[in-house]
Amino acid sequence: MSTVRTAVLPVAGWGTRFLPATKAVPKEMLPIADKPCLAYVVAEAVLAGIDTMVLVTARGKTSMEDYFDRSPALEMALEQAGKRELLADVIALTRHATVVSVRQQEQRGLGHAVLMAAPVVGTDDFAVLLPDDIVDGRSWDPDGAVTGEDPALGQLLRVHADVGGVVVALKEVPREDTRRYGICAGSWLTPTQMQVERMVEKPKPEDAPSTFSIVGRYVLPGSIFALLREQAPGAIGEIQLTDALAVYAARGEAQGVVFRGAHFDTGNPVGLLDAQLHFAMRHPVYGDAARAVVAKHAR
Repeated sequence: MSTVRTAVLPVAGWGTRFLPATKAVPKEMLPIADKPCLAYVVAEAVLAGIDTMVLVTARGKTSMEDYFDRSPALEMALEQAGKRELLADVIALTRHATVVSVRQQEQRGLGHAVLMAAPVVGTDDFAVLLPDDIVDGRSWDPDGAVTGEDPALGQLLRVHADVGGVVVALKEVPREDTRRYGICAGSWLTPTQMQVERMVEKPKPEDAPSTFSIVGRYVLPGSIFALLREQAPGAIGEIQLTDALAVYAARGEAQGVVFRGAHFDTGNPVGLLDAQLHFAMRHPVYGDAARAVVAKHAR
């Protein structure tokens, strides 16, 4: 069983691809069905056994902190109105996770954002989840009923419990898209588990060592903070997390897991729409109505 209990969520980005909406609303708070994007990622972490979330935020993003805070007036109103199921949804995550926030005062890359969490994490191993990446780990029977749920982070944590070190989530992408991701190459221990030997940040398609990209789920050793403090800027002049991970790969201390689950990149409007349709059409209350709306627009 994994002993990792803390997750770092870098949420300081501007969300420029969603302007003008994100002028006033953090992109992580844009809705998917009846919850903000960020709630899906936190719920995945909770389901995987994480009980402390560290939000690496920036100015203008206090609504994320408010979302995970208690609202006594709202809770009382729902209780008095007899809306107990809705009340349970409102307070669910606040009961299962402690949320801490730290500020990233200047955006200097993902590695720098992760480093901002060091005073909270300390020397323990920890997880990193990128809120742009949402993974639905549920499975269904032929009639559409949910038969189980295996969060992507939980799949990584099981490998980490066995081997330690760095564990990253992997997904195969078209070769022409490798310039958008950190790419891993190595030897396959099983059909879904790679001993990672090389990591390259955003390589050109002709230079990519494979087509397996890192998706926004990581399990990392606390020792990575020392590397990040000393690391020189890499690709596009930022402190890249992939460059630090490559050190562990060179030592034979990095694994990649091709996770099971439906993955959505909500960092762009079309990806967000894809996730919205996926979750709305499978919603236990609104699913039928959502499917009817989709059918209407498909005509």
